[in-house]
Amino acid sequence: MRIIVADCSAEYSGRLNASLPLAKRVLLIKADNSLLIFSELGSYKPLNWMAAPCTLRDITPESADTHAGGEPAEIPQKVIRVSADKSNDVLEVTLRHIYSDESYDLGEDPGLIKDGVEDHLQRYLAEQIERIGKGAKLVRREYPTAIGPVDIMAIDANGEHVAIEIKRNGGIDGVEQLTRYCKLLNRDPLLAPVHGIFAAQTITPQARVLAQDRGFRCLILDYEEMKGTEDDSLRLF
Repeated sequence: MRIIVADCSAEYSGRLNASLPLAKRVLLIKADNSLLIFSELGSYKPLNWMAAPCTLRDITPESADTHAGGEPAEIPQKVIRVSADKSNDVLEVTLRHIYSDESYDLGEDPGLIKDGVEDHLQRYLAEQIERIGKGAKLVRREYPTAIGPVDIMAIDANGEHVAIEIKRNGGIDGVEQLTRYCKLLNRDPLLAPVHGIFAAQTITPQARVLAQDRGFRCLILDYEEMKGTEDDSLRLF
């Protein structure tokens, strides 16, 4: 990772044309040659950038253009030109004054580890399957079907199968997905009747109405509670 702090201007040409006037900014150049330009204030997103795959050239100018009055302009310390490999896009950054130009070897990054994603909700609910009802038993996670795996297949206290679709934020699309699973599974005489439960941390009012209209139950999942930080109360709506 190369980090440059400099007074710079930039010109982007290609599918669109854009420019940044002279100002003090931070440039990040990654190992794949992608370049991002940041300012002190405003959005967390870069002001402009060139993504990989691209080719970077580090140019040290020997001369400068002249001003309108014929006087020579100040020679920039450096010009960084990044060209996209798969298009004609070019980002050219002119560095008038460089305050800092440092490179760091960050090594391999393990990536972002998310907490509370659907896989975690699925795992905790499978381990605490009686949250769907006393006497329930787990059949398996990722129960295979011809149209994709059901998040959890279980058997309730009456010995009937229950298909559970899990979302972090439950919307109509999730209800439609559960509908398709239940419709398919109920064609199998060895499984029918198959009931549906729509489980999520939050469920929109529209999704709740649709789920109940189709005979599904809605289960609100409290992630912190399921991790064991609170009590084991069940909220089933």
